[in-house]
Amino acid sequence: MTDRQTSPDDPPTDQTHSFLEEVEIRGHIIDSLVLPKVLDCITTSGGSFHIKHIEIGHDRTDPSEATIEVRAATREALQGILSRIADHGAVPTAGGDCELAAADRSGSFPEGFYSTTNQRTEVRIDGQWKPVELQEMDCGVQVDRQTDTARCVAMTEVEKGKSFVVGHRGVRAFPPERVEQDHAFAFMNSSVSTEKPKGALIREIARLLFNNRAGNGKTLLVGGPAIIHTGSGDLICELVRGGYIGKLFAGNALAAHDIEQSFYGTSLGVNIHQGSLVDAGHEHHLRSINRIRRAGSIAAAVEQGILTSGIMYECVRGGVEFQLAGSIRDDGPLPDVVTDALENQRRMRTAIRDISFCLMIATTLHSIAVGNLLPASVQVVCVDINPSTVIKLSDRGSFQTIGLVTDVEPFLTALVDEVRRLEAK
Repeated sequence: MTDRQTSPDDPPTDQTHSFLEEVEIRGHIIDSLVLPKVLDCITTSGGSFHIKHIEIGHDRTDPSEATIEVRAATREALQGILSRIADHGAVPTAGGDCELAAADRSGSFPEGFYSTTNQRTEVRIDGQWKPVELQEMDCGVQVDRQTDTARCVAMTEVEKGKSFVVGHRGVRAFPPERVEQDHAFAFMNSSVSTEKPKGALIREIARLLFNNRAGNGKTLLVGGPAIIHTGSGDLICELVRGGYIGKLFAGNALAAHDIEQSFYGTSLGVNIHQGSLVDAGHEHHLRSINRIRRAGSIAAAVEQGILTSGIMYECVRGGVEFQLAGSIRDDGPLPDVVTDALENQRRMRTAIRDISFCLMIATTLHSIAVGNLLPASVQVVCVDINPSTVIKLSDRGSFQTIGLVTDVEPFLTALVDEVRRLEAK
């Protein structure tokens, strides 16, 4: 960072902005809107800018680059601007290795730590740019100087004495760039709306799901209990049997009501097919949970012939890994439910490492939690009747999320029909 006063040779600017830093951005900075985002971030943060150099690619595949002089009234204001535009891939041209500081206590980062995004990130060590492994937002970057490697570490996993990146020097992020898509799916990437052409979008989601399986990818389903309440459980079962679902993240509710449906044909005491309340139906979910607890686990209930149908049954039979996270409102819970929130985070972080596609259906808090763990390289489709679920995911930084506002049952019906059509070709 340069602490000098404005000279007569400098471009016209606010005379109070005497602290400056030169940054550069590269890639598809025009059509991915990276350049306007950086410039807007500078001005809305109280700074000013001067574009010293810009080169725009001629073809759609050609990258562009720009060199920008960023100015602010104080050193602190300039540092704040640089921190914000770094998330869009703006890197100081002066360069330098990343700055490291040792954690002075376990369970917390050193002051001034670099807070990660979900975007692909590199840090500079001994003049060489090194990839940050296990990319995840809201973490710190731990550097091992013996191996010159870097990885994301959650705050709760910090060990005293380990080295962490502080500040933004020697750190660069790579924002998601434009991807060639047909018109329908490009439109899907626009702002959340209930008025989108759902048929075309569901066909595209089915194609992504189908191609992910064909390419040996693994799809994660993050599901809420509305899947069962709306009578859509059989549709998920078909996807599991077809090898389209590689892992399942859910809470106690989805599993409990799925098992209730298997035992009693009800969900929350309501007959799935008739839509009518059943006598003493309010007891069904508790009796279902109790039966599984007596068996010891969901897998044990399947092995003992107690549980013979449903999503959880298909997961056990198909070897599909599932993670059930507990909450304060859970009944029971089922013996497979992990009630320690930090332990759930650890297990989920490990489980998502081989995920290439994620389908989130009707679960706001679980979707946001998983979105926080996934790197930007994993395509996410979020389906919910409530637009705020998708909006919250984007607001939290899960920019790779594509949202579809619709009810669960018609979406899954159409999705499975499209998958069947693709299989029949």
